[in-house]
Amino acid sequence: MKKILIIEDDKFLRELIVQKLGKEGYEIVEAAEGEDGLKKLRESNPDLVLLDLILPGIDGFEVLKQAKADTQTASTPVIILSNLGQKDDVDKGLELGAIDYLIKAHFTPGEIVEKIAGVLAK
Repeated sequence: MKKILIIEDDKFLRELIVQKLGKEGYEIVEAAEGEDGLKKLRESNPDLVLLDLILPGIDGFEVLKQAKADTQTASTPVIILSNLGQKDDVDKGLELGAIDYLIKAHFTPGEIVEKIAGVLAK
């Protein structure tokens, strides 16, 4: 069973995605803020991280930077899921090592699950 860490402070969206992924048979680990997300990333060793950028405490860019700098977590694929849709933000996220950047307004939870499945199938 593949394990996915969701770092997202929007409780409604997080629960929606957790439900969708749970139905698809994934094991889910959740975090609502940056520091907790990094801690859970190291503890749970997930197969993929779904990362929001605007988080309480350290933001998603910093989470991504630290995750990629840590040899234990550097190879874990990270998909950014954010409302920040500016080209600069997208470029920065991809430069920091995210494998995909999804803008919340453009994707339904079902499409997000499909993206995750596609990455994990590789």
